[in-house]
Amino acid sequence: MSLIDRIPTLADDEVASFLANARRLAESGDDKQRAAAAELVPALEAEAEARHEARQERAKAKRAATRRATLRSQAA
Repeated sequence: MSLIDRIPTLADDEVASFLANARRLAESGDDKQRAAAAELVPALEAEAEARHEARQERAKAKRAATRRATLRSQAA
């Protein structure tokens, strides 16, 4: 199983760490490392962005639920 295949199973902090390392290697690695990083960076960025959006949506839903509960308790 390649790293790209494993990306969905990684924890959020692992995705962030791999992305930071891949970006660093894309800049300062040798030719082989740059090639590998060029392949990984888009997949890692897409996964990181999807997870960020999901966290934002969960937070938005939580804020809305809290707001509704607060309004209900004030109305009672």
